[in-house]
Amino acid sequence: MLHILSPVDVQRLLADQQIVLIDVREPAEFGAERIHGALLCPLSTFDPACLPNQEGKRIVLHCGVGKRSAMAAEKCLAAGWAEVTHLEGGLAAWKECGHATLQG
Repeated sequence: MLHILSPVDVQRLLADQQIVLIDVREPAEFGAERIHGALLCPLSTFDPACLPNQEGKRIVLHCGVGKRSAMAAEKCLAAGWAEVTHLEGGLAAWKECGHATLQG
């Protein structure tokens, strides 16, 4: 099952250390701008088996606008995951909500 979280929910869960945020954009995009605390796992080399195992924390995928994270989520479901979550609207929605990013 695919779950979708709003930027507000992701920010709260990230601050409370309840999730692991995975950025599926490419390294150059990640290097230019990213959400503090996100880990990079580019869609071009994405393998659900290589995602970090964080005991008790849900993995949340994100990208620029939500398209690539939805594709990564589909890969997770195809690999047998029962549930997967992604950030609705990606980094663009995150910034529209006024949340900070790291640049450079």
